[in-house]
Amino acid sequence: MTKQVYRAYNFNAGPSALPLSVLQKAQEELVDFKGSGMSVMELSHRSALYEDVHNQAIALLKELYGMPEEYEVLFLQGGASLQFAMVPLNFLAEGQSAGYVMTGSWSEKAYEEANKLGQVYQAASTKEESYRRIPAPSELQIQPGSAYLHVTSNNTIFGTQWSDFPETGDVPLVADMSSDILSKPVDVKKFAMIYAGAQKNLGPSGVTVVIVRPDFLERATQNVPTMLRYDIHVKNNSLYNTPPTFSIYMLGLVLQWAKEQGGITAIARRNQEKAGLIYDAIDQSGGFYKGHAEKDSRSLMNITFRLQSEELEKKFLAEAKSAGFVGLNGHRSVGGCRASAYNAVPVEACQALRDFMLEFQKNNG
Repeated sequence: MTKQVYRAYNFNAGPSALPLSVLQKAQEELVDFKGSGMSVMELSHRSALYEDVHNQAIALLKELYGMPEEYEVLFLQGGASLQFAMVPLNFLAEGQSAGYVMTGSWSEKAYEEANKLGQVYQAASTKEESYRRIPAPSELQIQPGSAYLHVTSNNTIFGTQWSDFPETGDVPLVADMSSDILSKPVDVKKFAMIYAGAQKNLGPSGVTVVIVRPDFLERATQNVPTMLRYDIHVKNNSLYNTPPTFSIYMLGLVLQWAKEQGGITAIARRNQEKAGLIYDAIDQSGGFYKGHAEKDSRSLMNITFRLQSEELEKKFLAEAKSAGFVGLNGHRSVGGCRASAYNAVPVEACQALRDFMLEFQKNNG
């Protein structure tokens, strides 16, 4: 008889839910990986057994996105926060400027870091509207000859997401996709670079994925510390120093899981369904719940909302916690409530949250 596994309704913003089957596979292989008598965590990163794990993860990500073979995939450390500095260090040459589209706290952090290293400008911003929406293409003011234009594809704190990415012409497009990578189809060819911390949709914390186009890589300066050079990591297949081997192994398992789900298109359909359940509860509440994001900018990953008073929000969060829901508090900088429905969050968890929201409104409306 199979033992029933208790799983919380995990709506944490990150680190976030992982597929149960992935965790069970890792558990099964934890002590003895493929007959080696060692855990993946104990393997040499120079061993053939680990290199197979490493290269399979790269191949799976390329396959899932249908990206051109020449694109490079890197596994780095330091999270998206290190990328905020690495991107301008490598690509913001003296005499050039780079544009940043301001859509939330993480784009602010990326802009501030780049501003320490070179000339940057804000190509658009919705800060004065409390970041309730994504700028329209007509609002973007991209300076000709910019080193790149940087966007944050999904905004975890404010619950907004780009539905379509801007056309930037000759200006390379760079995207921080930390919180919605692998959640919907994306034409990778539109981007010079994509980077993403793994801990939302790709795996556990500890590894950062970078996807870079070769012609963009050729623009990179070499006058930066070795460990901060993308070309060094490309030349060494992300094995210049010891990589976060276990996180990369887990990332590979998540990518295999995504393939078994039917790929990114199937995952996107399920994400639409999951988010729709919760947004419907908000929209049909008659104002009892109020979403933060404007409807055409809503995130499928992070559903942000408020109740009619802070007192009612505290009651909602306390009762939700007692009912087994985890991670529904809004970010400390904005308050309110937030349900992060990343890829591995099952439909059933979103159905349960929708039902809880309807029942709470019935009892407190």
